[in-house]
Amino acid sequence: MPMKDPLARRWRKGGPGELRRPDDGADLSLLEDALQGLPRNEMSVIPALQRAQEVYGYLPESVLAQIADELRVPWARVYGVATFYAQFHLKPRGRHIVLVCRGTACHVGGASEILGALEERLGIREGETTPDLMFTLETVACLGACALAPVIVVGGRYYGHLDEAKTLAVIDMYTDGNAAPEVQP
Repeated sequence: MPMKDPLARRWRKGGPGELRRPDDGADLSLLEDALQGLPRNEMSVIPALQRAQEVYGYLPESVLAQIADELRVPWARVYGVATFYAQFHLKPRGRHIVLVCRGTACHVGGASEILGALEERLGIREGETTPDLMFTLETVACLGACALAPVIVVGGRYYGHLDEAKTLAVIDMYTDGNAAPEVQP
């Protein structure tokens, strides 16, 4: 069966006994401090990935390989954990993470229109990051702020009672660097 994952394809064996390693430009020396104090075994995979993502903002291929080497676990195990949990990201993410709630109250309140306005303004689709790495656009099942529906979260700040115009005003604040804690309804 052919491998469909381009990352997995790069990790096939090269010549006898050799494994091609990625050169993605990540400074692996930053990983040394992050892995300090972790036991060198499989139980440390999740904490190691969390620490590495804190350092790099995402998990470059070479970092996954280095974690596997340092913890003495198979690379496939590290990759499997990194791709299983939604908290881990294998691609660079934006400086500002924009979460659009798709819960029932937000859906009824116009979340789809808000998402469409954001996609158009940012020039990206759900799950993508702008080329300048300013914004990553994601949706979530519920943000637990139904009384404020429809709601988005940008960089951990909740903005509620939104419509398309108010939503774009929020994004403009972040684009201009003048983000305020909330938008008035």
